[in-house]
Amino acid sequence: MALKTPAQYKQALKQLKPNMYKFGKLIEDATTDPNTRRTVEGHSQLYAAALDPQYADLFSTTSHLSGDKVSRYLAVNQSADDMIANCKMKRVAYHLTGTCTGGRCAGYNALNSMWITTYETDQEYGTDYHQRLATWLRHAQDNDITVSGALTDPKGNRSLPPSQQEDPDMNLHIVEVRDNGIVVRGAKVMICGTAAAQEIFVLPGAGYKEADRDYAVSFVIPKDIKGLTIVEARRPSDTRELEEGFDIPNELGGITQAYLFFEDVFVPKERVFLAGEFKYSGAAVMNFIMPYRAAIGGCVAGQGDVMCGAAALIARANGLSTRVYNEKLVQMQINNETTFGMGVAASALGKKHPSGAWLTNPMLSNVNKVHVGTLPYETKRLTQEIAGGIGETGCLPSFVDFNDPKYGHLVQKYLKAASSAESRARIARLIEWLTLGAGVPGCMHGGGSPEGAKLMVRLNSGLDQSITHARRLAGLQEPIEEPAPKK
Repeated sequence: MALKTPAQYKQALKQLKPNMYKFGKLIEDATTDPNTRRTVEGHSQLYAAALDPQYADLFSTTSHLSGDKVSRYLAVNQSADDMIANCKMKRVAYHLTGTCTGGRCAGYNALNSMWITTYETDQEYGTDYHQRLATWLRHAQDNDITVSGALTDPKGNRSLPPSQQEDPDMNLHIVEVRDNGIVVRGAKVMICGTAAAQEIFVLPGAGYKEADRDYAVSFVIPKDIKGLTIVEARRPSDTRELEEGFDIPNELGGITQAYLFFEDVFVPKERVFLAGEFKYSGAAVMNFIMPYRAAIGGCVAGQGDVMCGAAALIARANGLSTRVYNEKLVQMQINNETTFGMGVAASALGKKHPSGAWLTNPMLSNVNKVHVGTLPYETKRLTQEIAGGIGETGCLPSFVDFNDPKYGHLVQKYLKAASSAESRARIARLIEWLTLGAGVPGCMHGGGSPEGAKLMVRLNSGLDQSITHARRLAGLQEPIEEPAPKK
């Protein structure tokens, strides 16, 4: 079976017994625990979409390994059309879930990154990583598993490379090589969607030199593997998830971030895709972040679409025509289409790698990342402006107070405007969720920082070529050199 139903996905997740905690308590069943059930529900929506004729072309595709229909999240992007579909899919995913679905998208980028990286590593070293990855990917497709991706290391002292850290575990590394696999120790932090995932695809956190070769490691593991401890991170207002009612407005999706602690975890050889080939650690990272930075434009555009809708609804609930806010709403839409359009352009102007995978345009991918680190926040500000004070944190009584038998009627009386009190409160909570709370995707640092993206823009700027064009058009013969740096 290549495509699972939401019920089958949840049942598969129930069978796992990970060592996963939040607020000091073991999460025994991610599908029902209030800390995680919403993110599981969000990922369930993705399974449903792949079977829905309205969305199937976006959320599923044909496997180049088997010829079967499989989840797009488990496919190798082989063309510009595939990458553009990725951008569109992420936009629609936000419409369906109202939040980030990182339990699939980061793993999707990880497998595409390593499809390229293992091909190149094998070409140089004669390893068999690429075939191992193809075998695992066929397994993942056939079982339609959810795979999260893990890159970020704790890093420790940023001024020192991994091998010179006071504690060598500040970056995940190999501590033992066996005939049948490797043993790893360390951590990956701020990893999105692990609670909703069945397996975790690990990549090196940076490009490494020979002295740090043990840190150049990539593999995939079941979430409940022996020696792995998962600690879920806090999010704004996450204790509301332990309550009932509309103070958490979205029951169709949720976001989780986790810290993953590897205490001498054994990884079987067939699931290892890089083990000491430091030359290709940086390539693994770059092959990950380029499509990520392109496609996240679709994710934040989807969030922006929902913000536009919520802003229009709260204006009407307040008794005001959306015409009053036309300029703000138009600017919000411009912001959305800028990030989405940049992602599509980065996809369309990419190129095919010899492995068969599609590489996005590096300049446009990084420019998009810079926009993603700014424009969605402007959209949030405009949403707050339209909403008025009711959409801000701390400006709306709780669901419990709203329904209190002694004074709830007073809360409801004075919340009523052009709509019922409950409708107005629900919209306000959604705006709070989208602009200040857990509905916010990783705009600023997801896929790397904007400053890192700006560095890549400078490296890919083609300034010398631009100078050549300007010289020719100006008819310049005199050499005009860059001044030497001042001492």
